[in-house]
Parts: sequence; C-alpha cells; structure tokens
Amino acid sequence: MRRFETGQTVVRRDVHRPGRVWSEHALRVVADTGEALVAACPPGAETRWPALYLKARDEGDRAVRTEAFDVMASGVWELAAAVWQETELLLWKPPEAWFSVNAFYTADGLRNWYVNFERPTVGTGDGFDTFDLTVDLVVDADLTRWQWKDEDEYAHVRRLGIVTDTEHRAVAAARDQAIMMIEERCGPFADTASCSVWRWNPAWPAPTLPRSGVTGQRVAPAGG
Repeated sequence: MRRFETGQTVVRRDVHRPGRVWSEHALRVVADTGEALVAACPPGAETRWPALYLKARDEGDRAVRTEAFDVMASGVWELAAAVWQETELLLWKPPEAWFSVNAFYTADGLRNWYVNFERPTVGTGDGFDTFDLTVDLVVDADLTRWQWKDEDEYAHVRRLGIVTDTEHRAVAAARDQAIMMIEERCGPFADTASCSVWRWNPAWPAPTLPRSGVTGQRVAPAGG
C-alpha cells in the first residue's frame, strides 16, 4: 500500500462485499511507517453514513441500528453527509491486521481505547478501504479493564451472512491478538504515557471528504 505524508488528508471507506460504500470518514495522517498508518480527526471532520445509521445514532435507538444491518444485507442504501462528533480520534491501523486501535479524547484527555474489528486494508488513490465487522473491544484509558461491545449485533450480522465464516475465524484470532497486545503493553499500547497526552494539532483544519464522494454506488476496484 502506498505511503502517505504527515498532515495529508486520507479517506477511510467501509466497503461491503458487493462493492458498495457503507461509510466514508476523512482523516489526517499523523504518521505512516509502512507497519501501521496512524491518522486522526477532531470533531467536525466530514463523514458519510447510511441514513438509517445516522438516525439510530441521533435517536439512540438500537432497533434502528438493527434495521440498518438488514438494509446492509439487502445491498441497497443511500449515504448522508455528517460530521464526526464529541471526541478527537487517534487511529492506528496496520494494513494486514483484522482490527484497528482507536483512542478517543475529550477536553479532559484520553477517555478510552476502542479496538474495532475490521478487514485488512486495501489501498485507494486517496486513502484505504476496510469493512467494520461490528464487534468491538472497549478498553479503559489505563488498560486495567476492558469489555466486549456489540456482541448481539455481531451475532445478527453473522445470521445475515454479512460476516462470513472465514471472517469469523479471522475475528476470533484477532480478538486473542488484541488482548495479548493490551496485556503485554505492545503495539499502540507500548507508550501509553505519550498517547495519554496526545491532542489534535490545532494548526490542522478538520479534514474534508472529496466533493465527488460516492453515494450508494458501486466502487471501482482498488487501483482502477
């Protein structure tokens, strides 16, 4: 996958198996070592999400989230413009890993870590594609406690066939890997002191999406 320059805007896209964009998220590159891409955004960064997913977020209605997954399984939806809210985000994503590690910051500092289980990345002209596999691990800022999140939704997308048996096995292995990294304080958890004081660079404007973004259309193959 191509290397990105520090400060460059990149677009993370979640792309469902039939080749449709499920979400887009504008980020700025903090570092790209080849081993991992580190990117970030503040509140106000541009995103696009399925309309039902945004409704579920705004209303806090889990039933609507379930409906959004049913729509995902159908393969037909429309994206709506939105912005990242409430927290500053610092994301660490090795290209071949079946997860990313995210740190969320409020005015009081590091709020928590969040391990998002997702497909390995596929490079694009302006960022990378992956796909959120629903289940997550929420970790205390000091790494002393963690808990699984959205296991019920993960079971639902498994029933719908959104997460395949092959992906399920990869997620199971990635769960063990993530716990090991937390317990052994390695990877992004190796230097929690530096991570705890990180903040968004105020000289960087909030990243924006390309104006010609995809809305519910099939995407071109990577490199196409």
